[in-house]
Parts: sequence; structure tokens; C-alpha cells
Amino acid sequence: MSTEPLRIGILLPTREQAINGSYAAAPLLDFARQAEALGFDSLWAGDSLTARPRLDPLVVLSAAAAATERIAVGTAALTPALRHPLIGANMVASLSHVAADRLILGLGSGFPMPETEEEFASVGASFQGRVGRLDEITALWRTAWRSGEDGEPDEFQGRFWQAGHLDRLPAPAVPGGPPLWLAGSDTPKVLARAATRYDGWLPFLPDVEAYGRARRRIAELAEEAGRGAGAVTPALYATVTVNSDETAARAELEHYISHYYGRSLDQMRTIQAYAWGSAEKCAEWLGEYVRAGARHLVVRIGSLDPEPQLKEIAEVLLPAVRALGPTVGSTQS
Repeated sequence: MSTEPLRIGILLPTREQAINGSYAAAPLLDFARQAEALGFDSLWAGDSLTARPRLDPLVVLSAAAAATERIAVGTAALTPALRHPLIGANMVASLSHVAADRLILGLGSGFPMPETEEEFASVGASFQGRVGRLDEITALWRTAWRSGEDGEPDEFQGRFWQAGHLDRLPAPAVPGGPPLWLAGSDTPKVLARAATRYDGWLPFLPDVEAYGRARRRIAELAEEAGRGAGAVTPALYATVTVNSDETAARAELEHYISHYYGRSLDQMRTIQAYAWGSAEKCAEWLGEYVRAGARHLVVRIGSLDPEPQLKEIAEVLLPAVRALGPTVGSTQS
């Protein structure tokens, strides 16, 4: 079981801006500063070009990191295949010089929807084999980020990518680069990859018991691989809509999901974690994941106008969930 403290982060509303047709940096930076002041541990931004458009997360997080002091910043999740690996390595290293040790990268191979396949095609990326390509890109990144160190190679020879002169790229602010988390489900292959290749696991599993089983399996596999049972941070991407009127909360979340994904809440809740209702009810629901071993919660507010809910989530949900933190895991393997 990981001994990491419990952390709770919030998603920046970049996709919500796009849906509303109101692209602007100032409200995002206000949101970031407010989240820090309210006591959230981390800020997150998603990534997409044409499937679910929004401002670029690496640019937004660079500004957010510069506008804040202590709060961590991360991608939930970045799709590395949408950028050439060397450009990606350079952008992340550059961002690390703004965020330093506050940076975390949640990485995905591409959400399996027709819109994502079209998005990959639009930039000349292969949708087939995207899982192996993600693992190779992260291997290339880590090689590049260490290439200036004594005895480290300055070239990469992979199945899909080959590159030389990697030592000419800027080194990240933190040696070896930021933690890389795998955004994925709980299939055996995903769990094996998370346990052996990544620093964290960021699923959105709707079944808390399945989450607990997967979290324990990752710890076992990481131990077997010689990394230690606590090597991989167990995280969770969860969506909440807070309103004491449960019917109104569900209606708002339904509206949000239909605009975000073009699908119904009933369709999406079979694969993603959602809760709605009072802040206390949502806190109790998140608490079940904490009891199952989650150590870093990434909370998305299920509303096209998320800011009004931010304060209530901070004042009611955060302390209620954090109260579980210190004692969780004492009896779990």
C-alpha cells in the first residue's frame, strides 16, 4: 500500500470554455489562483485537438504554474501521439522550468471513440498500435531527459521512433523529468504497464471494488518487478456535480455530458466515475475510493459553469474526504 499522503486536485475548465465558445486565459488563471487559495493540491488540464477541442494543456499549465506558488499542475490526460515525440519532450522540459517539481503528466494512448481516430488521422498519427507507441514515446522522452548525464545514451532506437543528438535538447528542471502516470482502465495489460513502466495510475473506473482490486494488483506487480509496492501512485479521475437538489444536480450533469461527449450520462457512467447531489454525498462517494487505496483524486466539476461549485467543494468535500486520509490503508495490503 502506498504511504503517500492523500491529495485532491481540480480540473481547469478548458474544455468547458470551448463548449461555451469563450476561449480566454484570464478566467483560467483566476480559477487556478482561487483553487490554490481554497486549498486544492493540484490543477489539471485535458488534451485534444479536434475530437474534444480546448486550449493546449502544456501552454495553459505553464501560465497556471507561473500564476501560482505551491499547487501542483498536471495533464489529465495528455495524448503524446498528437505531437512529434521530440517536440513533446522539449515542451515538457520547457514546462518543467516553470513548474519545477510541481509537474505531473497523466498520459493516455487515445480514448477509443470515432472522433479520436479522426483526430489521430488529422495529424498523421497511427491509431492502430497506439498503446505500444505511447510506451515507446515515454521511453524516448526519458532517454532524452537523461541524455546529458554522464554515461547516458544520446540516441534512441525504437520500433516506431529513432532519434539522435538527444543531448542537444534542454534538460528538464528535475533530473529525469516529471512523474509519468498512465491514464487507463483495469485490464491486465494496463495494470502490468502501470506497474512496470509508469509512476502513477490514473483511471476513471466507476466500480470502486474493481478499483481496489486493480490497485492491489499494481502494488503486487510493482513489488515483483523490484520497484516496491508503493512505486506507483494510485490516482482517480472523477466527475462530480454538487447541488443539494439531487434532481437538479443530475439534470446539470446530463446537460454537461451531452455537450462534452455527445453521449448520455447513462452511456458514459458505465465507463467513467460520476457522482451528483450534495457535497456531503459526493464526498462519501469519493471516500469509498480513498478507502480502496486512491491517493490522488483528480476532480472534474460536471458543469459548463464550474466556478460556483468550486468554493462548496473546497469547504465541504475537501475536508470530509481528507479526514479519511491519515488512517486509510493501515489494514490493507
